[in-house]
Amino acid sequence: MFKGFYTATAGMIAQQRRTDLLTNNLANANTPGFKADQSSLRAFPEMLLQRLESKDVPVQNAFRLPMQQTVGSIHAGVYMQETIPNMAQGDMQQTGRLTDIALLERAVPVDESGQKGALFFAVEGNNNELNYTRNGNFTIDAAGFLTTTDGRYVLSETNERIQLQGENIRVNEAGTIFEGNTQVARLNVAYANDLSNIVKRGNGLYQTEDGQPLPSAIGNNTIAYDIQQGFLERSSVDTSQTMTEMLTAYRAFEANQKVMQAYDRSMEKAVSEIGRVR
Repeated sequence: MFKGFYTATAGMIAQQRRTDLLTNNLANANTPGFKADQSSLRAFPEMLLQRLESKDVPVQNAFRLPMQQTVGSIHAGVYMQETIPNMAQGDMQQTGRLTDIALLERAVPVDESGQKGALFFAVEGNNNELNYTRNGNFTIDAAGFLTTTDGRYVLSETNERIQLQGENIRVNEAGTIFEGNTQVARLNVAYANDLSNIVKRGNGLYQTEDGQPLPSAIGNNTIAYDIQQGFLERSSVDTSQTMTEMLTAYRAFEANQKVMQAYDRSMEKAVSEIGRVR
């Protein structure tokens, strides 16, 4: 009976975590460059239960022979194995702001497993570490540096901060920034071929799991992209599909909850009625 408790509880925990993930996706549906998380549920390995016992052997000098008797298998439920960002290209939304910059993927290599890589803007994180983002909602701070909305410096192809004289800038499709006819810098576009090495840091930022910088996509003949000034990339969240998945997760959670309630009533009856001393 207790086996059912563990299985139902594992299912409830997995669906609760999946609901939290989908809720976060839905909350960021209008966040520029946000990449929706996808969950992967997996069952715990099935286990075989055996009972250790002994049996008397009917011989003149009796002795007990140790034995094993199979009780049956046990399923320990499911768990959320991992979350994977959906790096699909988002739609373009025109804003007209000169510091809004969108990254449009044209061609990105696909590895042997069929997984497509991803492109990012490079920004300076805390402690001068490299972070990456697809949110091109940039601004210019009081010192004239091009930054993200939360104050992180946008980096050039040489991984240096980009300082400007004002907001009257022009950015061509290659990512080169001009002030008038003067070339100031070129935006660094980084390439990640292994998305399993990319982890979210919050606020639309990513970082490599091993702490190593991503290679630049500039000069890579297998990669093609365009920089669109005055545009923002919308999130990859499909709101209708996310709502459907949330309802499915709620129903699965309720089903496991009802199983636990049924076990609880059975336990109560066993204690209060079957186990009553008369």
